[in-house]
Amino acid sequence: MIRLTIPSIEEDDLQAVREVLASGHLVQGAHVAAFERVVADYVGMREAVAVSNGTAALHVALLALGVGPGDIVLTSAYSFPATGNAIELCGAKPIFVDIEPETFNIDPSRLEAALETLMGDKATASKVKAILPVHIFGQMADMRPIVKLAARYGIPLIEDAACALGATLDGRQAGSWSELGCFSFHPRKAITTGEGGMVVTNNEALAKRLRELRNHGMDPKASSPVFIGAGFNYRLTDFQGALGVSQMGKLDRVISARRRLSSVYERLLRDSGFRPPHTGSGSHPVFQSYVVLLSPEAASVRAAIIGELKAVGIETNLGTWHMPMTVFFKERYGFRPGDFPVTDDVFARTLTLPLHEHLSEHDQAEVVRQLRATAARLAS
Repeated sequence: MIRLTIPSIEEDDLQAVREVLASGHLVQGAHVAAFERVVADYVGMREAVAVSNGTAALHVALLALGVGPGDIVLTSAYSFPATGNAIELCGAKPIFVDIEPETFNIDPSRLEAALETLMGDKATASKVKAILPVHIFGQMADMRPIVKLAARYGIPLIEDAACALGATLDGRQAGSWSELGCFSFHPRKAITTGEGGMVVTNNEALAKRLRELRNHGMDPKASSPVFIGAGFNYRLTDFQGALGVSQMGKLDRVISARRRLSSVYERLLRDSGFRPPHTGSGSHPVFQSYVVLLSPEAASVRAAIIGELKAVGIETNLGTWHMPMTVFFKERYGFRPGDFPVTDDVFARTLTLPLHEHLSEHDQAEVVRQLRATAARLAS
């Protein structure tokens, strides 16, 4: 089977975990703190707070900014449901914004239009508490106009950089363009701790609030346990922290391999009718996933293509989700096809191809050969 993804787990990773397990000190401790320091330094931020997963990172980031019942958060329509769910779990309402057809990231012009409407109405202006762009598939959203829009209206920014640790825009790291940047270490990401997440910030007060929220409301500055609020158990284990430090040592190598393999795919897909990922100006993605755009004819049989490729030993999948058209959000807010036309089209036509450090160019050629033959036969 040519797998969709394989984590880059090596002997040094296993040994790091073994040592912590053998110590008997398993919950959040010195290794988590070391992992936080490594990530903060890599991204170029003063503070990093590790949590149990990427969704938890989004949740505590929103809560740290005071997002609560009745508030509004603007975000991309195209992302894994965790993005919208985190907003809902704060009691707030997500305002979904359509995406760019090239990068699949939030469209700054549509974001501007949504903000003009919301901020021009006294009934909603005071409720807008955050903008939450998503760096989809490891390519950064165009933060340059987004930062300007946030500054114009005085609205905090949170980056959903779950897929984008190591991605840059104009040489600046994902997660460093905003008040709070959120990362995930799920096995489909460039590096992994199994599950795991991180929030980075330059704001010491926000970092303190994040640490309270992840650990039962305990004051992180107190010398003995003092519970100063209601919090969650969103802690990361210390053996995950040790694995995270080990994994960070190979992040640049993994990203380099993904970029090289992405260039191979781009060459193999030339004149195939499948559009490879588009890279925006000044952007250097990490290619967390390699997502191509199918022709309308091939898209109409996408499920069959995925099934037949699996039968010949090639694992593929759709891109990610059209959040407003998932059952929960569709029923809750009454969204319909046509409300987000670009997301409608992209969601229907994306296909994720295998991409990981261990993938060979021979495997890539076989993936593309089988994809082309299968799509031609099924779509004819």
